Amino acid sequence: MLLATIAVSATPGVAGTQEVIELPGEDRWLEADFEEVYRVGSALGDAWEEFGAIGRVGFDDAGNLHVLDRLAARVVVVNPNGDFVREFGRRGEGPGEFQSPMDMVVMSDGRVVIADRGHRAYHLFTATGDFERMVRMGRMAQVREMYSEAGGESVVRGAKMLGFSFQIAGESTIGPSADPRSIERVFLTGDEATVETAVDVWGPAWTRPTERLIAGGPQKMMIRGPRRGFEPELIAGVLPGGRIAFSDSSAYAIKLAERDGRINATLTRPFLPEPVTERVMQAEKNRRLRDLEDRPESPVSRPGGAMTISGTGDGARARERIETLEFAEEVPIVRDLRTSWGGRIWVLRRGDEPVSDGPIDILAADGRYLDGLIERVVPDARKAVRWNSPFYGIEDRGWFLSFHCFTRYIKVTFLNGGSLHPLPPVDSRHEHVRYFHIHEDDEVDEDLLAGWLKQASAMPGEDLF
Repeated sequence: MLLATIAVSATPGVAGTQEVIELPGEDRWLEADFEEVYRVGSALGDAWEEFGAIGRVGFDDAGNLHVLDRLAARVVVVNPNGDFVREFGRRGEGPGEFQSPMDMVVMSDGRVVIADRGHRAYHLFTATGDFERMVRMGRMAQVREMYSEAGGESVVRGAKMLGFSFQIAGESTIGPSADPRSIERVFLTGDEATVETAVDVWGPAWTRPTERLIAGGPQKMMIRGPRRGFEPELIAGVLPGGRIAFSDSSAYAIKLAERDGRINATLTRPFLPEPVTERVMQAEKNRRLRDLEDRPESPVSRPGGAMTISGTGDGARARERIETLEFAEEVPIVRDLRTSWGGRIWVLRRGDEPVSDGPIDILAADGRYLDGLIERVVPDARKAVRWNSPFYGIEDRGWFLSFHCFTRYIKVTFLNGGSLHPLPPVDSRHEHVRYFHIHEDDEVDEDLLAGWLKQASAMPGEDLF
C-alpha cells in the first residue's frame, strides 16, 4: 500500500457558503516504513485467539484493539502489545448476549456498541466490557456500517448495508426503508433508538423507491434499484466535534459537514474522472462474469417457512443481470475513506484499472497542511510516518520536526526546539523539545514559523528510527 501526503495551497474559493479548498495535483510521497507490532489470531494458540468470522475491528484512544467475532458472538480485546485483556459477549437471548451481531463501534474511551440484527437492538458495554443496557432498533431494523462519535450518546450510520429485519402484519406497506444513500445519526439515549439525517447527500435515480408486492402475502414493500455499474459510493467518516467527512460523487471532492448538517468546506484535487466508454463497460462486464464463475452456486432453502438465500442463487439470472447492466457516466476517483481520532482523513484513490486500488492521500480536515510550508522552506527535507505522525529530517543529521492533529489544534513538535530563537511557546518534559500549537481559528505567523524551520533544519536532529 502506498501513502501520499498532500500539501494544501491556500487558495480557497467560495461556492455559496461553502469553502472550496483546492489541493495540488502533484503527489508528495512519504517514506512508509511499516513494521509488524503484533499478530493476533491462531488456530494453534490460546482459545481466545481462535476467531471464526471477524466482522469488525476497532481501536480505542489508548490503542486497545477490539475484535468482533460474529461466529463466536463475542468481542476480544488486546492491548497495544498484543496481549489478551478481556473478552465479553456470548450467544443467547439475555441482556448482553448476541443473536446475530453484525457490526461494532468502539468509542475513544473504550465503550462499545454492538448492532444485533437478531435482537433488533444495540447492545451498549462499558470500557471494562460490562453490559450496560440494550436499545431497540424499532420496526424496520437496518444494520448499516457505523462510525463512532465522541461522547457515546450517538453513532453515525453510513450507507453500507450489513443486514435488516422487519415486522409485518395485515395489509401493510413496508417502508420506504431509510434511504441507502444517506448518512444518519442514531441516538442511543432512550429505550428505542431515534434516527435523524446527519447531512444531506446526492443520490442517483436508483435510490428513489417503488412499491412491490411481497410474494405470498398482501403486504407490500418499497424497494430501490437496480444500481448502475460504477455508481459513486457514499462513503463517510466522523471527525472530532461530530463533523463528518464524506464523498458522494465521481469527482475528487471530500465534503466536510458540521454537526448540524451544514456543509462548510470541500477538499478537491484536480483529477478528472475517466469517462465510461463501451470498452470500459465491456471490460467491467467481463470482470463481473469471471467473478461469478468463481462463486459456488447455493440453493434457496426455507427452514421453518423462512426463506434463506446464500451464494449467487440462480446463476443464469445473475449472468443476465450482468449482461444487461447499465452504467454511470464516469468511473469514480475515490474508492474509500477513513478518519482517525486525531482528525486525519485517509482517502483511497482508484488505481490504473477502473476497479483497483491506488495511492492513499492523508489530508487534514481543516484544509491547512504544514507540509507545503515545510517543503518550501526546507526543500531537501526527508519525510517519514511513525506513530500516526509525519516526521521531517535532514540526511545524516536526524529528525528535527513532527506534528500531530488533535481535536482542537495541531501540535507542531520541534525536536531541537530548546535551541531555537525565539523559543517556541510551549515547553515539554524533555529539555530540548518545544511545541507550537495551531488552533482552527489562529492566524499563523508564517514568517515566524519559517524562521523556526530554517533554524531547526540546520541543527543536529534526533536519531529516532
